[in-house]
Amino acid sequence: MFPMMKSLLQQLKERRLLLGLKQKDMMLRIGVSRQQYQQLESKGNPRLNTLELIAKGLQSELMLIPTEKLSIIKSILENDELSSVPLKNKDDKQIKENSLANDPWKNLLEDDE
Repeated sequence: MFPMMKSLLQQLKERRLLLGLKQKDMMLRIGVSRQQYQQLESKGNPRLNTLELIAKGLQSELMLIPTEKLSIIKSILENDELSSVPLKNKDDKQIKENSLANDPWKNLLEDDE
């Protein structure tokens, strides 16, 4: 499942766990208590500035993605996941070199024609 299909709160929790952080670690990163962060992550409705702090604390960025560009972003994320797979032959290496992962912003902001 693509990360964008999960709830934002679920994505925050998964990112925190991926970084090996506990909820109490967020106090030092964003300045909220473990209890506050726990509530935020489980059922909170954080303000935008709080979300921006959390994203920074999780080495992430918040962004608005136009619906018409969503498939491009999903493709980039898929390619990024595939880039951690060892390449077996020259053709695989050539495909990787030409992938969007090398230029993730390629054609992203251009109008669809």
